[in-house]
Amino acid sequence: MKSTPDLCDTYPNIVRVLAPLFKNFGGLEQFSGPVVTVKCFEDNSLVKEILGTPGYGRILVVDAGGSMRRACLGDLLAQQALDNDWRGVIMYGCVRDADEIKTINVGIQALGTHPMKTEKKGIGEQGLTVTFAGVTISPGDYVYADNNGVLVSSTELI
Repeated sequence: MKSTPDLCDTYPNIVRVLAPLFKNFGGLEQFSGPVVTVKCFEDNSLVKEILGTPGYGRILVVDAGGSMRRACLGDLLAQQALDNDWRGVIMYGCVRDADEIKTINVGIQALGTHPMKTEKKGIGEQGLTVTFAGVTISPGDYVYADNNGVLVSSTELI
């Protein structure tokens, strides 16, 4: 994958750049792929369900409402993502088990860490267009992420 700065230089009118809120936590620091979306708040039931299905190299984009009170992804779900061929997760919220996650070869970017897990109420929606960090992201868009930032495009760039 080209770096996100190179993609911005090559496709300045095509890429949408998320505000610089995200940090890299996964073992894969550069990742890209088509998007699957989830919207949930302090309940990762649907995140777990989706990561339990074949990922085919896709990126799970989770609008967790920017919650800084619960972690919607930990080491077990990160490993599940890897085992099921998910390329990465963009989490508009928190993760936990940061030391373990960085050893798992999957891309994970999130706002921060929090040690508290979510409650399991089975609440959430899949396949919605979501908006956070100043960007609207739809299922089927493409995400490109590295240590420089996160980009979204409606078409595949590389």
